[in-house]
Amino acid sequence: MPAIEAEDVEMDEKEVQSYELAFHVLPTIAEGEVTTVFDAIKTVIKNEGGEINGEEAPERFELAYEIVKHLEGKNRRFRSAYFGWVRFTAAPQAAVAINNEVAGNGTVLRHLLIKLTRVEEENPFNFHDAIRDQKMVTNYDDEVVAETEEVPAELAEDSVEVDEVALDKALEEKEV
Repeated sequence: MPAIEAEDVEMDEKEVQSYELAFHVLPTIAEGEVTTVFDAIKTVIKNEGGEINGEEAPERFELAYEIVKHLEGKNRRFRSAYFGWVRFTAAPQAAVAINNEVAGNGTVLRHLLIKLTRVEEENPFNFHDAIRDQKMVTNYDDEVVAETEEVPAELAEDSVEVDEVALDKALEEKEV
């Protein structure tokens, strides 16, 4: 925890803050057991006096980069994980305790606890919905086509064969 936040804990231990705990659950956990891990994280928050305001259940996805974690005496490499988050309010000293307990959880690959601003509190970001929306692509006619769908026949017919000789000639004329 940064020194500034540690000072805040000492100054006003009664004040309640809003936090978000984002985490990756190990991909080696059985899909059915991920909800158990998620419930355990929420139980830690409640046991420390936190009040849960929002959540996004963990779902499996491919990571942007490989994460290495030392487990069972070996460095293990992971390219996917279950990602989820929980938003809650709690006293700063409770947030420190929650962070420490999640850090000690062997089923959590990585986690991040942040204090939220008012704007962030009012506008939660749903990661899994954004990923699903990102899988939509737009073609040249501004029609949305799902990445997994085939391009409609009427759009495919609009494509034009390019005469490379004519294209080269036009580009040469532009350069002059």
